[in-house]
Amino acid sequence: MVSPRPAHCRRRHRLAEALLLALLVPTALANAQAPQDTAQQDALPLYLEVRLNQARSGLLLPFTLHDGRLSASVATLRQAGFSLPGRDAADTVALDAIPGVEYAYDATEQRVAIDAPLTALALETTLANATAEDIPRATRSTGLLLNYDLYASHDDSGQNASAFAELRLTTAAGVFTQTAVSRAFRRDQDPRDDWRGDSVRLDTQWRWSDPGSMLSVTAGDTISGGLGWTRPVRLGGVSIARDFSLQPYRVTTPLPAFVGDAAVPSSVELYVDGIRQYSGEVPVGPFQVNAMPGISGAGVAQMVVTDAYGATRSIDFPFYAARNLLADGLTDWSVDLGLVRDDYGLRSFAYHDEPVASAGLRHGASDSLTLEAHAEAGGGLTNAGGGAYWALGQFGVVNASAAHGRANGDAGWQVGLGYQWSNRSFNASIDSLRTHGEYRDIASLYDERPPSVSDRALLGWSHGVAGSFSLSYVRLAYPEQQSDARYASANWSRNLGRRWYLSVSANQNLDDSGDRSVFVGATYSFEARGTATASYQRNGDRRDLAIDMTRPVPGDGGHGWRAQLRHNDEGSTGLAELGWLGQAGRLDLGVARLASGDQAYGRASGGLVLMGGHLFASRYVDDAFAVVSTGLPDVPVQLENRAIGRTDANGMMLVTRLNAWQRNTLAIDPMSLPADVRLPDISEQVTPADRGGALVEFRMTRVRSALLVLRDAAGEPLPLGARVRLRGSDQTAIVGYDGETYVEGLDAVNVLDVASPAGTCHVRFEHPGVPGDIPRLGPLTCSTEEPR
Repeated sequence: MVSPRPAHCRRRHRLAEALLLALLVPTALANAQAPQDTAQQDALPLYLEVRLNQARSGLLLPFTLHDGRLSASVATLRQAGFSLPGRDAADTVALDAIPGVEYAYDATEQRVAIDAPLTALALETTLANATAEDIPRATRSTGLLLNYDLYASHDDSGQNASAFAELRLTTAAGVFTQTAVSRAFRRDQDPRDDWRGDSVRLDTQWRWSDPGSMLSVTAGDTISGGLGWTRPVRLGGVSIARDFSLQPYRVTTPLPAFVGDAAVPSSVELYVDGIRQYSGEVPVGPFQVNAMPGISGAGVAQMVVTDAYGATRSIDFPFYAARNLLADGLTDWSVDLGLVRDDYGLRSFAYHDEPVASAGLRHGASDSLTLEAHAEAGGGLTNAGGGAYWALGQFGVVNASAAHGRANGDAGWQVGLGYQWSNRSFNASIDSLRTHGEYRDIASLYDERPPSVSDRALLGWSHGVAGSFSLSYVRLAYPEQQSDARYASANWSRNLGRRWYLSVSANQNLDDSGDRSVFVGATYSFEARGTATASYQRNGDRRDLAIDMTRPVPGDGGHGWRAQLRHNDEGSTGLAELGWLGQAGRLDLGVARLASGDQAYGRASGGLVLMGGHLFASRYVDDAFAVVSTGLPDVPVQLENRAIGRTDANGMMLVTRLNAWQRNTLAIDPMSLPADVRLPDISEQVTPADRGGALVEFRMTRVRSALLVLRDAAGEPLPLGARVRLRGSDQTAIVGYDGETYVEGLDAVNVLDVASPAGTCHVRFEHPGVPGDIPRLGPLTCSTEEPR
């Protein structure tokens, strides 16, 4: 065992090494610069900092100086960035022997600056504007929510009422939901008639989600996963699925990528259809710039590269982006097992006896090819099929599918084929889905068989001056029907300035010349005051003329209204509505004159939330929510830098309209807080779980403080810079001009010790304790005697 040296021995050893190094380095530098006479001196080993194509590499590598030429091993040069294919790593290569390479050796700085063509280098590709896999950590707080939507009407025939309710329990283990609807009616024709109605359970489910694995599990009532060529069904059972919405910042579709290279450090700008999407710096070597998410269809990108010398070059790239593809390597899947539900909305517990299973899969085999598969079984049925989406470069996307289904001895095929292409002005799509033989799927066991023919075609064009045009064709046929249904439609719309919007549409049944509908409409916007719309519609022999005036209810709260006059072959009708949205819910009232008689109606919707030991009345809560706790009343709260309300008498506020699994920034406006309130953090980022709630605490404290005016026994201000200490605490302060000082952490009765060049004195004073106020107290006399 070797014993460690004493500390003083180690220090002497390091000092000797430093002195030896100080003697050797100048000698090495002198030898590098002076003429050499021997072969031993000609081969001088050096360790040099490498600068490649004007860029610092951060590498210190071994070189050899021989006859004024620098050499290095192949392994060293590859570490510096050279490719040198077919060479042994131990071989020695002179820098000036590599074609196109120039270098400058700085003996004083022990640095070598190398300029090399990109063809001689093997540098890693720099990824610019790459999307990060951002997974915010969700906050899961326990809370109870009741959403309600009430509706009632009265007309000449009687009264009707309905109520929809959603009960939601959010916990760390997931979210439980229960929805139901109740209906009641009474007819006025019979005075003895009483209210009649029913209540129906809609959905009961528990859902657990894990953002890290993008996995969700649902137990209870659910809808089976489906693809574009399958038919989902309502189930009571269990569903396990990949859920990309759990990571909303992840990009799941392939992004157009544009590559280039830089001989020297350069700046790069990317423009897509004339709009700049990226600007940044790239080092020497090849680089790749990804487009921003949201691009769809064909387009042209331009990349502008400006090198360190100011030279600029631009590269144009045509591209095609398809949103119905999965990025290379991504997989989406679902597995469902349960009983098919029947009479949804009519009966509470109507499930078929035979269990069924369904599974679906989508996989990004590459950025241009997405494969699909689906299988179903149960109730004597088996069904399996596959499909694919394939991007054809700049020429759009083709999709195809085929499935085979068998049930109770009947079997058949379903085959699908489609194509779509679009750019900023044109879009075109066509797809066909057809069955052959006795094709069956799970939905056909309990409802209609799938259509034997389902064809669709769409052609659209948009121009800033001419407006937007579209033509469409639909053909639909079912095995039980004797004839097909074929329709063609045409649409045109255009904005005229900022206020006018015109639209025209026509729809024609190709098998019945009398089945035709035409619509013509014009809308004028009064901006914040609302809109006015006049429209004419003809459907067969029926004509309808309407004038509609609307001021929508603002999303942040307030009132709105609507008035409508309509004339058709049955006579004239009209309606008038008023709407109001507040923090506690929404209320709509209206009256209408219909062909069947007069009607009055009303609707109220909102929610009740129990969280943090408090009950809140709120608007209808579609997604996530949060309860802000400050401990102080009337504190202004902001959501994404927008004022949304103030805390109640308990210092709490319910905030709705949050986005689940995303970062939502809640903040307090410090400028509106009382002067004696301290807040460590003015903002918090909260990430609620799916339809869940989060409790957000802003720890505010009231600090008793005062501005004191201190005088000595002669009535003169205490000297500038005197040190003040609050007795009984660690609070200190400095005396400023005119003997003034600011002190926090005060009690009702306080004693200050003041140290100055003249000595130490003491001040005793009382604080008035008025909340929200920082009083100015004094002048106070600082006495050398201890206060009583």
